[in-house]
Amino acid sequence: MKILRLALGLFFLVSANLYAQEKNAPAFGKGLFNLVGKDSSWSMKIGTRMQILTVADWSEGSDGGMSNPQQNFLIRRARLKFDGFAYSPKLKYKIELGLSNRDISGGSEFTRNTPRYILDAVVMWNFYENFELWLGQTKLPGNIERVISSGNLQQVDRSLVNSRFNIDRDVGFQLRHHTLLGKKFLMREKLAFSQGEGRNVTNGNLGGHQYTARLEFLPFGEFVGKGDYSGSDHKREETPKVMFAFNYDTNKNAVKTRSNLGSYMTNDTGFHETDINTFFFDGMFKYSGFSFMWEYADRTADDPIAKNSDGTETGDIVWVGNGLNLQTGYLFKNNVEISGRYTNIELDQITGRNPETQYTLGLSKYIVGHKLKVQTDLSYLKVDNGSDELMYRLQLDVHF
Repeated sequence: MKILRLALGLFFLVSANLYAQEKNAPAFGKGLFNLVGKDSSWSMKIGTRMQILTVADWSEGSDGGMSNPQQNFLIRRARLKFDGFAYSPKLKYKIELGLSNRDISGGSEFTRNTPRYILDAVVMWNFYENFELWLGQTKLPGNIERVISSGNLQQVDRSLVNSRFNIDRDVGFQLRHHTLLGKKFLMREKLAFSQGEGRNVTNGNLGGHQYTARLEFLPFGEFVGKGDYSGSDHKREETPKVMFAFNYDTNKNAVKTRSNLGSYMTNDTGFHETDINTFFFDGMFKYSGFSFMWEYADRTADDPIAKNSDGTETGDIVWVGNGLNLQTGYLFKNNVEISGRYTNIELDQITGRNPETQYTLGLSKYIVGHKLKVQTDLSYLKVDNGSDELMYRLQLDVHF
């Protein structure tokens, strides 16, 4: 609670200062305000955003018909974001706090039974030419869909591939570099060394450590406005742009069912430990309002079935298997977009989960780009030898 009170106190203090200088307030979507020290030795931009979501779910009954809908209204995300530079523009920072129940849930004895307010707390130092060193807690350089901000998504939320296989946030170091291989051909290298337990864990390292490598290729040069990490082609690329990447992550002696996510695998001696390896091949293509994103994920584990010392199984199993996500959309000149998504999940038989295929049709109206938008989508989930499901979602997204 101290972190929350401090953040809100700072928020209201600076808001009062902004009120006194309202003529200098930034345009909508550019942050609530931007501060720069008198000697230009520091800066801070403060922003906030929220997503208001309604969901209706239908599931297939024993007679083959659909059940009455299960409906829910919720604040999907509510966040405060602080970023800027300290001492020098080469030393940047970012702090992002989550305030909704979905943002702060997941507290346990490993987070001292406290809410998980902190999403990002990271310092980024451009220490030499094209090299940048990151230190703190933030997203690991994983699959493209996870690294795209939840506020910049093409549809209401991310796919099942992301929910089953992503490697999310963790605490540690990252080294990033980019190289021009030709006049336009750009290569970006991203390496990470992290604790391997996920975000906000305070009990130290329970298993081994996590190692992540991502190699990105942009043969036709950079996207306008970092469009390779944003859903939809809002910049309407004048020439075709593509980014494709290979990603490999290994979590040594991991103790969770989904690498640094999922539930802890406990046994009679403490924890079941196993090496978990995750591979991604993903990318983004954009041209003249058209966009196409793809992701393939594959996860393996040396010993996926958790056991006690006598060999009996505990019931915990690593989510090993693979998934494919294909997503496309076209943004009309009136800023209305139609999008479609195909997702297939095939976890190994030992997990006890049936193959899943989901089809999603989305419709979005962008009022001020991703900063103010209304999105809706309809998904049909087909589960082999299981109950099929239908889901409708409607979401308002507001960023200041």
